Amino acid sequence: MVTVDPEALSQVLGAVDLRVGIARRRRLDAAALLPLSTGDSTLVYVARGQVHGIPPLDSGCRLTVERSSQQVAVDQGRPASSLRAGDAFLTLGRASLALEADAETELVVVDLALADAASIVDALLPDYITVTGFDRLEPAAAALAAGMGPLDPTACSGRRGDPVICRMMATTVLLSVIRAWAENGCAPEGWPRMSSDPFLDRVVEAIHEQPGRDWTVERLASVGAMSRSAFAERFRSVIGRSPADYVTEVRVDAAKRMLEEGRSVSETSRALGYASDEGFSRAFRRRTGMTPSAWRAAARTPVVA
Repeated sequence: MVTVDPEALSQVLGAVDLRVGIARRRRLDAAALLPLSTGDSTLVYVARGQVHGIPPLDSGCRLTVERSSQQVAVDQGRPASSLRAGDAFLTLGRASLALEADAETELVVVDLALADAASIVDALLPDYITVTGFDRLEPAAAALAAGMGPLDPTACSGRRGDPVICRMMATTVLLSVIRAWAENGCAPEGWPRMSSDPFLDRVVEAIHEQPGRDWTVERLASVGAMSRSAFAERFRSVIGRSPADYVTEVRVDAAKRMLEEGRSVSETSRALGYASDEGFSRAFRRRTGMTPSAWRAAARTPVVA
């Protein structure tokens, strides 16, 4: 079993910041489908019944938990890729799939959106996570999940403060799913490093810790103890974008959070190292399609379903 450094796991969990966490309850008849689209991060808790993945979820890590002889017999009679009551499933939306009900089933489905689209958390996790026996591994979080997602779709937007409370509940369940996955032998060797290169991981961590620093390629290369040319090539190969593009994305995502908290455009611009509000606004608009002031106003507008 792979052992995960507790301190490293705590750092990963501490980096999870949800912007959206809206739960709904879905009841499926036998053979009914729950499509999970590309681009949408979704957390599913099986409250009752059993589902299987299309395509099969065999590549997900399946945990071994203590079960009674009767439960073991039931497990042996179900498909390897199925999820039953008490199991949890997380997809980051990198590929489309569907869950098909084997019998009448009740699911708690939580739509997720990270506050930081360039989050290290998103980069560290696999395409999807399967946690069998989640109700035994994380009983408190499973009980919370089971009570989420009322059938009334306005339940998380009809009262003041409900979106915040629902987001906090979703965050708690999500953190527990990641912890159960990481602490029970499902994380790959060396996790939670982003790559096999600890020097490159150090660079990424530095960007997230200090997004407002003047991050030139030379300075980033020095953090990673590499030459400028070797660093730029290695960074693009592993991360999938240039260092400058990654820094900008991290800054814009940090700006979103600051603006949502009520910080002014000028204050946000200065904190993130921009020489002028105009330059910050141009970078922000290129990434989001909105000006910083428009984003701030939209974030402070009450949600009405």
